[in-house]
Amino acid sequence: MKTWIKTLVILAAIGMVTATMLFVFVINKSHPDYETKKADYSLSAIDIFNDYSEDIQNASKKYNGKIIEIESTLTEIESSDGQIIACFVLKEGVFGPEGVRIRMLENQKNILKDIAIGEKVTLKGYVTGYNETDVILEHGSIVVQ
Repeated sequence: MKTWIKTLVILAAIGMVTATMLFVFVINKSHPDYETKKADYSLSAIDIFNDYSEDIQNASKKYNGKIIEIESTLTEIESSDGQIIACFVLKEGVFGPEGVRIRMLENQKNILKDIAIGEKVTLKGYVTGYNETDVILEHGSIVVQ
């Protein structure tokens, strides 16, 4: 019986050490500062949208996981679940507007609200992919020129 208790205590200690290491090195890992990070590509909304709609495989290899700057005319600002999404609508599709959508960072929400619809703007974000209607970017921020 004593061996069984020792084994249980050792396994519990190993579990606690593993959980602590998981928290410190994986969960609590610092995230990149997307606002200050340099863009890998700089292009217009129509260019990246055309790249994805013409050849999704090559565009995914080229842009997914990269930070890009997009300069175009802002056509919509959507609000969903407390998040602000900047939209560059490029065409009307079967299921509604299609184009580029950028989910803005928390601290960029008020700055984006000051920009008028129809105004030319440069936004930067992290490309997460294409969903057959929109190119999706996360962690968006306004690039001050």
